[in-house]
Amino acid sequence: MAARRLSSLLSRSLSASSSSSSSLFSSLGKNAGRRASIQRFSTAAVAEEPITPPVQISYTQHVINGKFVDAASGKTFPTYDPRTGEVIAHVAEGDAEDINRAVAAARKAFDEGPWPKMTAYERSRIMLRFADLVEKHSEELAALETWNNGKPFEQSFKSELPMLVRLFHYYAGWADKIHGLTVPADGNYHVQTLHEPIGVAGQIIPWNFPLLMFAWKVGPALACGNTIVLKTAEQTPLTALYVAKLFHEAGLPPGVLNVVSGYGPTAGAPLVSHMDVDKIAFTGSTDIGKIVLELAAKSNLKPVTLELGGKSPFIVCEDADIDRAVEEAHFALFFNQGQCCCAGSRTFVHERVYDEFLEKAKARAMRRTVGDPFKNGIEQGPQIDSEQFEKVLRYIRSGIESKATLECGGDRFGTRGYFVQPTVFSNVKDDMLIAQDEIFGPVQSILKFKDLDEVIQRANTTRYGLAAGVFTRSVQTANTLTRALRAGTVWVNCFDVFDAAIPFGGYKMSGIGREKGIYSLHNYLQVKAVVTPVKNPAWL
Repeated sequence: MAARRLSSLLSRSLSASSSSSSSLFSSLGKNAGRRASIQRFSTAAVAEEPITPPVQISYTQHVINGKFVDAASGKTFPTYDPRTGEVIAHVAEGDAEDINRAVAAARKAFDEGPWPKMTAYERSRIMLRFADLVEKHSEELAALETWNNGKPFEQSFKSELPMLVRLFHYYAGWADKIHGLTVPADGNYHVQTLHEPIGVAGQIIPWNFPLLMFAWKVGPALACGNTIVLKTAEQTPLTALYVAKLFHEAGLPPGVLNVVSGYGPTAGAPLVSHMDVDKIAFTGSTDIGKIVLELAAKSNLKPVTLELGGKSPFIVCEDADIDRAVEEAHFALFFNQGQCCCAGSRTFVHERVYDEFLEKAKARAMRRTVGDPFKNGIEQGPQIDSEQFEKVLRYIRSGIESKATLECGGDRFGTRGYFVQPTVFSNVKDDMLIAQDEIFGPVQSILKFKDLDEVIQRANTTRYGLAAGVFTRSVQTANTLTRALRAGTVWVNCFDVFDAAIPFGGYKMSGIGREKGIYSLHNYLQVKAVVTPVKNPAWL
């Protein structure tokens, strides 16, 4: 199967003319009828009024036992448009009582309901029907994702929605191929293993890729026959509620998939600590991952998979194709406004090509188009919220104070919303915070190295180990680096190549376990050995 290469998909998307764009752009409310001008990176204010998204917000309640319901407390919380900081909608605010209701529904659906007893083929058909419905509603879902998250609509619609569909096709295909083994043993015994669903899975997804992380979590859990309580990120609850409705429209039985919106301390912690939850999967920051692991251990010692932070090295060797490396390094860092756990946020460049790379990287950042993510051709939208916006600006100030050279950017973009200028630092040293911490923003740090031994040591001197990129024309160099780098994924002469079958996860403090591919199924299965005596066997 062809791997989904985000950079290729996006470069095609962003070069498309307005006439070949989605029909969405023909109905963009008060801004319809003209193609709004694109502001390239500059310090000028964004003067235009934001485009009105052509989608209605219909689902703001929890999904519990197949129904949309208010929070037990009656509380709601606001969710915002990061383009403006204005409230989009008020969403049911879950707490421990809502988690209790959702877990009870999931437990009953697992213990008494039809889902785990349904044939694997029928579970597969429901997942395929869901994928078809997602495809049918992809424009609305992409618009809602962009409105609530701030990522470019072209990215949501032309890259992430097709990936969402592909992931559920993939996991639907696995549903009837999960089976145990027969095992030879010493003595007259028949031994078999059963691969059984683990039970009620608690899942917590992040705000940077709400729909894709929904698929990474929900797909394998359902394929294995489990039931789910999923907590959305409080910043981006809207699309998960929408697709939960589509899942029930596809025939998913009540209680199998429950979605609760709310905050980490009041909804996430009760889910992780719940004694009737059998497994936790979490994607988010390393600091919160530690709390999740502790709460799971202190409750019923439930197994946990964690996909956490990163500070990925992007290594440009002296023989690399510099023009291509510049473009891929730019994409590796700035994609999704820099809000990507595997972002290539430490760009190591060999000293012999450092100056050439730096000038071209700076020029590429200056050409980056920033603005309303609903406009055609926009590469970068706003950061998710004011907290992340201020965090990114603090790291930029830290870089300046640490005497790194600010090549471009370094400030907010415009006067409204949470836009940050594409920023490039040179002369970055390993001990600077911008080279150590996960910034999660559009800030590229370019470091110089002399030889392979040095860059291997420096690249691995981090608490993280999620991903890495290597650019070289030498197969030997590539082989040396891919084996030496302590990271869960190493991309060679490419970056951010994702596919449903490619496992993803980290070393060290970047997490525990793997998402996607056959490895993700292991997270949602128990292995049971069954041993039976055999009398007078014809063979053993």
